[in-house]
Amino acid sequence: MGIRSSKKNLQPETSPPSGEERVFQGTAVAPGIAEGKVLIHFQEEESIPFRDLQDHELDAEVARFEGALLATRKEILELQERLAHSAGASDAGIFDAHLMVLEDPSLIDEVIKGVRKEKHNAEFVFQGVIHKFIKTLSAIDDPYLRERAIDLEDVARRVIRHLLGKSGQRLAGHDRNHIIVADELTPSDTATLNRDNVAGFITEKGSKTSHVAIMARSLGIPAIVGLEGICTELENGSLILIDGYSGKIFLNPAPSTHLTYQAIAEEKELVEEGLEVLRESDSTTLDGRHIVLAANIELPEELDEVEACGADGIGLYRTEFLYFNRTTPPDEEEQYAVYRRVAEKINPQPVIIRTLDIGGDKPTECLDLGHEQNPFLGCRAIRFCLNNPEIFKTQLRAILRAGVHGNLKMMFPMISGIEELFHAKVLLAEAAQELTIQGVPHKKDIELGIMIEVPSAALMADVLAHEVQFFSIGTNDLLQYLMAVDRGNERIAHLHDPSNPAVVRILKTIVDGAHAAGIWVGVCGELAGDIEFTPLLVGLGIDELSASAALVPRVKKAIRSLDVTACREIVERALSGERAAEIYARTTGLARTRYPDLF
Repeated sequence: MGIRSSKKNLQPETSPPSGEERVFQGTAVAPGIAEGKVLIHFQEEESIPFRDLQDHELDAEVARFEGALLATRKEILELQERLAHSAGASDAGIFDAHLMVLEDPSLIDEVIKGVRKEKHNAEFVFQGVIHKFIKTLSAIDDPYLRERAIDLEDVARRVIRHLLGKSGQRLAGHDRNHIIVADELTPSDTATLNRDNVAGFITEKGSKTSHVAIMARSLGIPAIVGLEGICTELENGSLILIDGYSGKIFLNPAPSTHLTYQAIAEEKELVEEGLEVLRESDSTTLDGRHIVLAANIELPEELDEVEACGADGIGLYRTEFLYFNRTTPPDEEEQYAVYRRVAEKINPQPVIIRTLDIGGDKPTECLDLGHEQNPFLGCRAIRFCLNNPEIFKTQLRAILRAGVHGNLKMMFPMISGIEELFHAKVLLAEAAQELTIQGVPHKKDIELGIMIEVPSAALMADVLAHEVQFFSIGTNDLLQYLMAVDRGNERIAHLHDPSNPAVVRILKTIVDGAHAAGIWVGVCGELAGDIEFTPLLVGLGIDELSASAALVPRVKKAIRSLDVTACREIVERALSGERAAEIYARTTGLARTRYPDLF
């Protein structure tokens, strides 16, 4: 991950005479500092025509739709090749999801059947079908999965333009030091850019897991997202300076601001070079305690990132993506092929596969989840799987089969008590027995764990620990359920606070329960990648941290800069009755003292 800023692209430019410095705050998603002129990009939406068709026109209309799919596929393959040259094969793999949409038999069949049954033109029918898929993904609370809706929108625009006989939309040409400002940017938008002609990205929408964030990090381009209304606050040609570390944007930066950031840019460049050197180093504290540092991934296309960041394998492999954007669930063979690919690629490093975590904020077309008044407290994750044993056992068989090809482990999500765990283990045993009867090779001693993300499971940690080989704490949901707070609700989001003494106490309960039974415990939620809280997690005795691949080098530097004694003191003070503000000040104070260059 390189620094985009350099002396040559931070040379001061002339601000408008009447322009006073203004500062905006967004979410930093790709590090770096850059200065340039604003180029606002608006996504053009096509007007979809509507036509009734005669019977004799239907075959030709279906052929026209299939031709548009082929033309779009060719276009995306060209984009993929271009991105592979500019950013690498790993990031070019982002477009595999686009290609999967174009090859999805359920989507294609639904459009063709719609054309023949409704007797309407292909673009009108296609828009209706793709809208259903987009609506499903857009409703998901998980930011990574929700933003896969952008992939669908991107593909849909291309297919529709081909149906309308139009060429693809591209970002307008511009000089080197422009910063793209947009409502949102699709993977196609970013892939068509020449990296030498853009200094940074700013978007109104998006998160750290959006494709523009992923690609910006790989291209070494600073990016800031989540600045609602910024397109109306800025004008084309305005001079801005962006800080991809803090998320600050300076409109008409003052000379003093420019000089400050010139020095910061040079300092950060040295830090990033140091992180690259750490790739082959162990994540071991100053006093010799090794903490396993793994990566979280969603898609097989992210496997190269795991190796590149220097992670100790995969601590959380989410399997939900296999169930989205389709009308029938994946069968055993399809799942086996995907899990085998992951196992072989990462071997001999471990891969922890989380079984299906569907429902709640993750609806899907291919599974009947039913309507619930409160889906977050409803039949989701392991509850859905236990109520649908054949769907569950299909996945379990696929994981067990893939296990012979690498160091696979398995964990069940959202276990709330011992009865659920017993039930899930019975189904796992049944799946293994079925494979044995069929004579199918499979892993017979797969290491089994559970996610601790429900307070009842945390309180029963000492009992549950005797039934599994590891715990993985999902801090996102654990905090949400513990504090009874919707973290997406801006009015109360401040209550979703890892510094709360109740959070520290429940984490200590989980760790103590695990260690008393002789099993290891990890953290795979967002907290694992937050270097402000690394001292707290080290002090609690966490054995493994699993974060997004992009954050692994920073967490590794944090671990290597800490000693267990100082970290334990933070935990002891927190358990003695300190308030949340005091706990936060203590852990962040140690973090900023030991590795100030990362902030």
